[in-house]
Amino acid sequence: VRLQVELRGLVRVWSGLRGTRSRLSKVDRLAGLLRDAGRDEVALCVSYLSGRLPQGKIGVGYAALQKATAGDLGPGGESVRLLDVHRTFDAIANEKGPGSGRRRHALLRALFERVSQDERKFLAGLIVGELRQGASEGLMVEAIAEAASVPADLVRRAFMLCGDLTRVAQVAFASGVDGLKEFRVELFVPLRPMLAQPADDVQAAIDAHGEVFFETKLDGARVQAHKRDDEVRVYSRALNEVTHTVPEVVEIVRGLPCRSVILDGEAIALRPDGRPQPFQTTMRRFGRRRDVDAQRKQLPLSVYFFDALYVDGRSLIDSPLEERREKLTALVPEETLPSSTVTGDLEAAEALW
Repeated sequence: VRLQVELRGLVRVWSGLRGTRSRLSKVDRLAGLLRDAGRDEVALCVSYLSGRLPQGKIGVGYAALQKATAGDLGPGGESVRLLDVHRTFDAIANEKGPGSGRRRHALLRALFERVSQDERKFLAGLIVGELRQGASEGLMVEAIAEAASVPADLVRRAFMLCGDLTRVAQVAFASGVDGLKEFRVELFVPLRPMLAQPADDVQAAIDAHGEVFFETKLDGARVQAHKRDDEVRVYSRALNEVTHTVPEVVEIVRGLPCRSVILDGEAIALRPDGRPQPFQTTMRRFGRRRDVDAQRKQLPLSVYFFDALYVDGRSLIDSPLEERREKLTALVPEETLPSSTVTGDLEAAEALW
């Protein structure tokens, strides 16, 4: 029987992460906590230690937090269950209408009066989204795999497909390998960016692999475009929907000769001479929710696609690069493909840029 996780136990693990450089030790600490957690607590442990509240914003900003924690909070140090903390945050987030600010203040103050100084520091960082030295996603993936006795590659793949590590953790503990294998590519569910293995330099890549595919790296904004018939949605690197800010991308993707597709690409603002604008200039297009048409005229975006992840009902994420490239080049206009070459010659590779 698993014991209920107390906030003090989770904060102890958090403090331990800050106090060690050993990746293995960090993973062991995290995995130990997850093994002790009940089914309802696994997601909370993963979310809190990753520095995120499951509720998202709960209506408490810096000023409200400072007010709720001002003055003498007393010694605290009570044993507070993680589920009780979660219920308190639920209650705070659900406060609406006249007097809601006062009621949120009372709930938060009462919670902080119960807990220790270290726990207050942890909760404050969690509430405002500035929890320092939280567990990185990479560490958490390994910890989930170790605690649930499943392959880390399966956890990593499931996370890429659904983008929600708390959900992946719940499935790993509840259904193991079989459950993790059920994750599939879904239209309009953004995939996390695939991560590459870096090489020291161009020659090192050639030495390791012989002939290598080289492609121009663009300093723009990562976009992932999903299409089903005429419906198109575009997502950012952070998996936020940005469809309304990039009508240029929407128009191109809507016109592609396929019924459904998911493409990875880069949106970038170019100067009149075709050279890239600074990254910060491109990002101005993504910060505006109004006057998009005016922005489009002043700062038009170009888009370049570098990968096809899904085409007409078939997932390509496990397919070789050659097959994905073949699908991509058959679909998108040539001018939306970054410059690239396949070579084992250093000079030919360097000539690309």
